[in-house]
Amino acid sequence: QVQVVESGGGLVQPGGSLRLSCAASGSIFSIEAMHWYRQAPGKQRELVATITSDGTTDYADSVKGRFTISRDGAKNTVYLQMNSLKPEDTAVYYCNADRVVVTTTPGVSDYWGQGTQVTVSS
Repeated sequence: QVQVVESGGGLVQPGGSLRLSCAASGSIFSIEAMHWYRQAPGKQRELVATITSDGTTDYADSVKGRFTISRDGAKNTVYLQMNSLKPEDTAVYYCNADRVVVTTTPGVSDYWGQGTQVTVSS
């Protein structure tokens, strides 16, 4: 019913930038929020950034001032602009569409993308 696809990951040098994209598609009526999570090797999955349906944003302390989440409401697409990247940012980044209402069934669900690898290394 809903597909979430991330793109934009890759290998960058410390101090570099990447822009991740996440597109949610399918029989979507509404999405309450979209999040970027990341999971580094051997670590718990971490919430990186959130944007809600009203445009409110929030960030993990570790990325504040460096990352910016934004949205394209018409396409249920969010972006994560990552600047001043550090090796500690290396992780698989996952997009999560939160509290999604679909047109075909009642209730709400969340949907995850497959992840995109971000590696920050010289």
